[in-house]
Amino acid sequence: MLRIIVTTFFIVFVAELGDKTQLQTMLLATQSRSIWPVFIGASLALILSSLIGVFAGTFLSKYIPTHYLQTAAGIAFVIIGILTLSGKI
Repeated sequence: MLRIIVTTFFIVFVAELGDKTQLQTMLLATQSRSIWPVFIGASLALILSSLIGVFAGTFLSKYIPTHYLQTAAGIAFVIIGILTLSGKI
């Protein structure tokens, strides 16, 4: 169990570094008198989105084989990247 926790931590930590969410959080912190409300709000948002992801993944994996979900996630990631680079997102 500890291995899963550590692996998940590092994957999410590295994935979130320098993304739009982190940049927006930094901008919000510059506009706030206190950093703690920004930190708490951003932390709760990440917790909730992660919780939704875990439940959605658990639910979907009961009905759809895991390799299909991984392939679909990879394709979606590539499509989002292309749309972002082309300025459509």
